[in-house]
Amino acid sequence: MQRLQIFNTLTRTKENFEPINSPFVGMYVCGPTVYGDPHLGHARSALSFDLVFRYLTFLGYKVRYVRNITDVGHLTDDVAGTGEDKLQKKARLEQLEPMEIAQLYTLHYNRDMALLNTLSPSIEPRATGHIPEQIEAIEKILENGFAYVINGSVYFDVKKYNDSYPYGKLSGRNLEETLEGYRELDGQEEKRSKEDFALWKNASPEHLMKWNSPWGVGFPGWHIECTAMSTRYLGQKYDIHGGGLDLMFPHHEAEIAQSNALSHPCDVSHQDEAKYWLHNNMITVNGQKMGKSLNNFINLDEFFSGNHPALDKSYAPMTIRFFILQAHYRSTLDFSNEGLLAAEKGFARLTEARNKLNELKNSFSGNDLNTNSDLEKELDGFGVEAAECMNDDFNSAKLIALMFGKISAIHTLSRQPEMHFQVNRDIFVRFADLFLSYYSDVLGLLPDTGSGVALEKISALVDIVLEWRAEVKKNKDFATSDLIRNKLEEAGINIKDTREGTEWSLASQ
Repeated sequence: MQRLQIFNTLTRTKENFEPINSPFVGMYVCGPTVYGDPHLGHARSALSFDLVFRYLTFLGYKVRYVRNITDVGHLTDDVAGTGEDKLQKKARLEQLEPMEIAQLYTLHYNRDMALLNTLSPSIEPRATGHIPEQIEAIEKILENGFAYVINGSVYFDVKKYNDSYPYGKLSGRNLEETLEGYRELDGQEEKRSKEDFALWKNASPEHLMKWNSPWGVGFPGWHIECTAMSTRYLGQKYDIHGGGLDLMFPHHEAEIAQSNALSHPCDVSHQDEAKYWLHNNMITVNGQKMGKSLNNFINLDEFFSGNHPALDKSYAPMTIRFFILQAHYRSTLDFSNEGLLAAEKGFARLTEARNKLNELKNSFSGNDLNTNSDLEKELDGFGVEAAECMNDDFNSAKLIALMFGKISAIHTLSRQPEMHFQVNRDIFVRFADLFLSYYSDVLGLLPDTGSGVALEKISALVDIVLEWRAEVKKNKDFATSDLIRNKLEEAGINIKDTREGTEWSLASQ
C-alpha cells in the first residue's frame, strides 16, 4: 500500500510523511484574525486542516494541533506591515474595546467551525496571551544580529539575514524580486530597507493595544506571534505548518526567517521551523480571491440563513463542508449557487447510501451461500482504494468519488433478502465499517439534512411507505400506488421503480 505522501510547499514536491518523533506529530496552523465574522474562505482553511488532523489521527498518530487566534499586530497593509491594527480599527468603528471585538469574533468563529463539525485544536493560543514569549524571541533575534532598534521599534534585517540564509525559499522569490514587490509608503523611512518587517512597533499615545518592552511601550508585529507560539508549544522544529496560500508571503516567509534567526547558528535539521509546509488554495468569486479586503465575501451565517443577495437559498453546514471537501485542498474552488446545489444533492445521495449501509450492518446476520465474487471483490478492495486516495496528499476529492462509486453496490445489497445476501459477512462488515468511518471520522460528515431531521429517520419512514406501496401494487391498485408516488415527490422524495425494486432519493431544494 502507498505510504502517506504530502505536498511540501518548501520543496515543491510530494514527500513521504515521516514525523520527526513518530508516532507524535506537531502541527501548527495559522488561525483567523478576529475582527469580523468568518466567511467561506476561513472555512476552506479550517476544513482543509481539520481533514489533515482527522486523517493523521485515523492512521494512529498522536497529533498536537495548535491553531492560533490573532488579536493584535495584524495591520491593514499585510505586505508592507503598515497602517492601523485591524482589531483596533474595528473597535474604533464599533466604539468597543479591542478585546471585546476579539472575544466576540472568536466566539463567532468557533461557533461556525463547530457547526461545520471541525474538531477543536489541541491548543488555541491567543497572540495577546503570549506577549512575554514574543519579547523574549525578539531579544534573541537582536542578540544574534538579525534585527535593529529605531525610535522604539524593532525591525528584522532582511538583507543581513539573506547573507546567511536564503530569504524567499518558501515563496520562490529572491531578494531582488521581493524588493520589487514593495512600494514606497509613508512612515517607512525609519527602516533601513523597505523589505524589513516589524518585530515590535512603537505605540503612539492614542494606540489602545500596547505593552511595556525593553524598547519602550508598543505592540508586537504580526509575524513574530506565530514563531513565538509555535516554538512555545511544539519546539524549535516540528512536523507540519499549515495555512492559506495567501499567507505564504510575507507571513510564512517571515516566520521561517525569524525561526532561523532565533536559533542561529542552526544545523540543517533545525532550519525552516517546520519539516512540511502545507497551503490550502483559495475560494474564488468570478476568479478573484474571496476576502474582506476585496469586499466580495459571504459570511458563514449568511450561507446558513440564505440572507445575502448572491445566494439563491440557504445552505446547511454539512452542504458547505461537502462542497469544500469535493475539491482537493490545493486546488482553487469557485463559489457558485450551482456548485452548492450540486453539493447539496450529492451530499444527500451519499448520506442516503451511508444510512442504508448502516441499517444493513445492524440487521445482517450473515449468509455465505451463493455469493457474488465480483461484488465481494468490489467491496473487499475498498479499504486499499480509500487509503490510496487519502495517502495521495489528503485527496478528499478522490475519496468522495470512490465512495460514490460504491453506492450502486450498496443499493444492490439493500434490495436483496437476507437469505440471498450475496457477500461473505466478514467482507461486508469490513467494508461497512470502513465506509462509515471514512464518511464520519475522516471526512467529518454528519448524516443530517441540516433541517434538524436526521436522514436515518427519513429513511425508516420512507421504507415503511414504500413497503405499503409495494403491497398496493401487488394488489394492482395502481391509482393508490401513483398517489403515494405523487405525495412523496411533493414532500421532496423522488422514487424510481427498477427491476430489482424501488429506489428513493431526496430531491435538491
